[in-house]
Amino acid sequence: MLAIRAATFAELDPVTLYHLLQLRVAVFVVEQACPYPELDGRDLEPATLHLWVEGDERPAAYLRILRDADGTARIGRVVTAPDRRGMGLAAALVRHAIGLTAPSAVTLSAQSHLAGWYEQFGFEVDGAEFMDDGIPHTPMRLVRPAC
Repeated sequence: MLAIRAATFAELDPVTLYHLLQLRVAVFVVEQACPYPELDGRDLEPATLHLWVEGDERPAAYLRILRDADGTARIGRVVTAPDRRGMGLAAALVRHAIGLTAPSAVTLSAQSHLAGWYEQFGFEVDGAEFMDDGIPHTPMRLVRPAC
């Protein structure tokens, strides 16, 4: 069984935090050749929840759940280490995050080439494509079945 870990910023030990940030920078800044302020301050917010899967004593995949001002949950920074891709780790994290956010509304800004991938979890396009640091993104909202 896949072990998913979760913590607020205050609960993260320094070594784990370092490795989580190292993974994010390695993929979003270095691999995608996109110099941008990866450390945006939202990691520090008390309501932010960091989720990850360990792999060889380092995170193999990661995402964070933010709370926007209107109470909407926002999934972001979904990332998998290059040597762990194709194993379903990000999908497991997204499913877990959706479970943790119920019943609130959930949004995300998908890199546009991944919008179809997010649709498998019930997300639908929720606006026009936009550019974020030179990368096309698509706003998406999770459509939950009515009770």
